[in-house]
Amino acid sequence: MAGFAAIFAGPGALQAVGINNPPAFYLWAHDNKFTSLLLLHFVVGQIETQLLSTGAFEVYIDDKLTWSKLETGRLPSADEVKMLVQDVMGPRALFDIGQEEDETSFDS
Repeated sequence: MAGFAAIFAGPGALQAVGINNPPAFYLWAHDNKFTSLLLLHFVVGQIETQLLSTGAFEVYIDDKLTWSKLETGRLPSADEVKMLVQDVMGPRALFDIGQEEDETSFDS
């Protein structure tokens, strides 16, 4: 988000934080907003993909490790996540959560 804001803010925003001579790539990004935002989106997506591929994905419920990508070698499916929650919180856990969401949506 900071990258998007910096591109739209322009050189004046950099001067406000003490950068009087913005780098050439920043001036290019500001002049070519669409291209630079698209490029930023893809670069951030690649970084996110790399971080997820390291195996650092674990699910904890009540401070108890219930899923580890490091141990299983894969991410859980949606059905597996539902079963994990139900195993720890009981068979009606997901139904009760859904009921709370439905009740709050009628109040607004």
